[in-house]
Amino acid sequence: MNIHEFLVPPAVFCQRTGPNDRIVMSSRVRLARNLRKFPFPAWAKKPDRLRVLEAIQPAVESLPQLEPRFSSAMDDLTAFDKQILVERHLISREHAAKGAGSGLVLNREESLCVMINEEDHLRIQSLRPGLQLKACWQAIDALDSALEAKLDYAFSPELGYLTACPTNLGTGIRVSAMLHLPGLVLAEEITRIINAANKLNFAVRGLYGEGTEALGNVFQVSNQMTLGESEPQIIERISKALNQIIEEEENARSILLEKKPKVVLNHIGRAYGILANAHTISSKETMNLLSLLRLGIDLGMFGGLDRSLWDEIFLLTQPAHLQKQFTEKLGADERDIHRADMLRERLRSVPRPQSPK
Repeated sequence: MNIHEFLVPPAVFCQRTGPNDRIVMSSRVRLARNLRKFPFPAWAKKPDRLRVLEAIQPAVESLPQLEPRFSSAMDDLTAFDKQILVERHLISREHAAKGAGSGLVLNREESLCVMINEEDHLRIQSLRPGLQLKACWQAIDALDSALEAKLDYAFSPELGYLTACPTNLGTGIRVSAMLHLPGLVLAEEITRIINAANKLNFAVRGLYGEGTEALGNVFQVSNQMTLGESEPQIIERISKALNQIIEEEENARSILLEKKPKVVLNHIGRAYGILANAHTISSKETMNLLSLLRLGIDLGMFGGLDRSLWDEIFLLTQPAHLQKQFTEKLGADERDIHRADMLRERLRSVPRPQSPK
């Protein structure tokens, strides 16, 4: 079975719901682990990477939590396969660039994923829709404990789990949530929120993590400290920060509706007009405009339309998912034309946005 047959269809993937999913698109907990007596991936020669893969992959595949599973070496996946996984946030852009000696194991629900020989020998991650950090932690903790019984982790009594990057030392945990924050962006309050988060030692990044833009007004918020705090303490601290950001976003939306309803409707109406009528449109512009339509649904401007429609379109219009619908390889200009065609078709039966009551 190839990766495309294994992954759930986008329409099904986008119907998953969770707490606070108006604003929190997904939650993730990731653990970094390494094997004792092997060089870290960046320093390892190809034979070392292959030995690590041979040691880790069978151990991961044997875990019942991952059944049914998809397992593959990265050099057995095409660049197109890898980009699909990146667009679904199942692997990092860095892991997509890996070849021989790296691997991937993923469960059917796409809630558990193990990257082998990314920056560390093991990057284990749990993902859930909405704000579900504790559920993510419970799932990943059980998976990690089961793996630790099978593998010899590199661990120091003083420093905790040893990792390739010093910022991951200790617990090796990275807790994050993907937030949709158009209200704070429109209210020009997002810089204040980012600065406040940075002062509390949280990182705020773009749609695909470090070094990427906040396309579609989507921001990833994660902890930066992994040493000196326990995993539950880290989760509790970032949960409080996320709840505060959620409240700030809800307040920003309410204030905009109260004080500038026509400005909000103008932004959303213009976004609808472009998306429903364009004949060529880039991925970046599409995501930014779809963000406004998603906001319009949350504000009741599109009647009873389901938010999952916009989340599905958001995914399907990204380059690899768009390419997946065509047998011939498309260039960037061709993708822009086909993307516009899809948007006009999908929005044909969607009424224009109306002022919320």
